[in-house]
Amino acid sequence: MGKNKWTGLLYISPWIVGFIIFTVYPFLNSLYISFTDFTMIQAPRIIGLDNYKELFQDKEFLNSLVATFKYALLTVPASLVFALLIAVILNFKIKGINFFRTAYYIPSILGGNVAISVIWKFLFTGDGLINQTLGFFGINSLPWMSDPNLAMIVVSSLRVWQFGSSMIIFLAALQNIPVELYEASEIDGAKKITQFFKITLPLITPSLFFNLVMGMVGAFQEFNSAYLITGGGPLKATQFTSLMIYNYSFKFFRMGYASAMSWILFVVIMIFTGIIFLSQKKWVYYVDEE
Repeated sequence: MGKNKWTGLLYISPWIVGFIIFTVYPFLNSLYISFTDFTMIQAPRIIGLDNYKELFQDKEFLNSLVATFKYALLTVPASLVFALLIAVILNFKIKGINFFRTAYYIPSILGGNVAISVIWKFLFTGDGLINQTLGFFGINSLPWMSDPNLAMIVVSSLRVWQFGSSMIIFLAALQNIPVELYEASEIDGAKKITQFFKITLPLITPSLFFNLVMGMVGAFQEFNSAYLITGGGPLKATQFTSLMIYNYSFKFFRMGYASAMSWILFVVIMIFTGIIFLSQKKWVYYVDEE
């Protein structure tokens, strides 16, 4: 038994070494750097809690947290609803359904791509395809990139468009629901809408819980769309905390300050994740539970 254990550890040792070097060490080192004044040119100088004190007085940082919250509030519910709606549609057994399942999943593969973000930006420019389409229907062009509220919608829509991963998980959950439950409810006279809320929704809550956690974590760490589409503008309305961390790290070379930001963001994510985990007892239904 002992020999098998060491053999197994030997096989996974490349992953363990990589995890320690590229994850654990940077993670802990960033905590140390957050208590220093570090410009990458000079050696880190320990300054205690000064970075954290400055952060909570920094209106730009607080505004970035507000922008991040708005982004998460817009994208997470919309992505879940849209993914579930498409999953329900794709759960029907019709001809060519596998093609549509693949087609709807492709945006999740391409969505984080730099080229897609650039294309998305051009779609919403003054003479882009979106405004041209609006003009075709007699609607005036909208200032997507210069209006703070509209800019938030632009970057949020890209994430909502990447619903494929959540959709696949929902689809798998839908296909695991016993058909007998629907047949029994039909005998009792239940309508489709009743079946959805009384059978379908409760039985896919574990998948909903997983997608909610992953979506929330991903939304709080969003960087690409803000960096590539709006650059954090206009008026820093889409300067998410991740983008601000990048700016202070690689534009202003305030590594200690940026590390403190990243740790506050980490704590915020952990708090929200903890709240979701604590709340699951009230709304997540597991079939194995007695």
